Amino acid sequence: MPDGGAAELVAALARAVRAHGVPVALRSEVACAEAVAAVGAARRQDLYWAGRATLIHRPEDAAAYDAAFTAVLEERVTWSAPSVPVPTEVLVEGEGGSDGEGVGDDDDRVLRHSAVEQLRQVDLATCTVDERVQLHRAISALRVDVATRRSRRRRPARRGDELDLRRTVHAALATGGEPLRLHQRAPSDRPRRLVLLLDVSGSMEPYARALVRFAHAAVTSRGAGRVEAFTLGTRLTRITRALTTRDPDEALARTAGDVADWSGGTRLGDALGQFVDRWGARGMARGAVVVVLSDGWDRGDPALVAEAMARLHRLAHHVVWVNPLRAVPGYEPLAQGMAAALPHVDTFVPGASLADLEGLAHLLATLSDVPPSRSVA
Repeated sequence: MPDGGAAELVAALARAVRAHGVPVALRSEVACAEAVAAVGAARRQDLYWAGRATLIHRPEDAAAYDAAFTAVLEERVTWSAPSVPVPTEVLVEGEGGSDGEGVGDDDDRVLRHSAVEQLRQVDLATCTVDERVQLHRAISALRVDVATRRSRRRRPARRGDELDLRRTVHAALATGGEPLRLHQRAPSDRPRRLVLLLDVSGSMEPYARALVRFAHAAVTSRGAGRVEAFTLGTRLTRITRALTTRDPDEALARTAGDVADWSGGTRLGDALGQFVDRWGARGMARGAVVVVLSDGWDRGDPALVAEAMARLHRLAHHVVWVNPLRAVPGYEPLAQGMAAALPHVDTFVPGASLADLEGLAHLLATLSDVPPSRSVA
């Protein structure tokens, strides 16, 4: 068994499982810590089943879990990632009280908060290194979906609005040519394409890694082809392929290797115009949900930003601008780039904390199929 407490052991085991290609959500890691605290870590068998019951959820992941468990306990692998304490102590509330005394059955207990819950509202630019690691894990575990659109393709349906002649005739062959049942079909829905444009310039440095992890969560949630991601700086860089790996740390490393202007200057107008000319107008942005994650600081001509955003707004179904500064009380979009872009934005939201990014994920999943009216607040 590795040296250190049970919390460090659970963290090492979760990292090892992720390293074997199996995604582990933060809530699963917390559940594992609670399970180990309940059964103890003295017996290898108890520890094995506590981790297997909480960290993986598919039978096909059992082999990867076994390999990770063996690596952690027997080979004593030293992991390069920093050791982060897992919240093993939680406050619970029973039916009869709120101070933890007189707690009833386990089924009645409600999780009040965890360490991550306490950090949900913390600005990513002001948190400590350990806090940032925990927040990045939570962001990587987000589920990012996008609202659907009505497709021209029709699918079989029990109560459709159109006769499915082919299926009706095929079924009649089994009854001597008598169509005993009229099959029907109805319109189907398909998810809209999501395009993420991430500002990785120097002014966005405190948020850039978190935004890349959010983009990675979107790609792994929806799959490559339905989500496209680019970085904006002094140039435009497509990073979709770098985000296709299941490991968020590897995705971040591959992205940093592909982006030559990371933490450099900003020419939003040029980069946005390049995206519209090379990708957006050729089909990628048509009918898509486009999300720009940037503080709007730009060293170029603001007229170029306005022109590119106007063209992008005409192509896209919905344009969302996520600005970390939007979370600051009293913020006004006085930066030239932001002021030039704002008239061509449908929804303007903050993006400085985990709670903001969770709100963005919820917004993307609930967008209306109807073309939006201006909703800038």
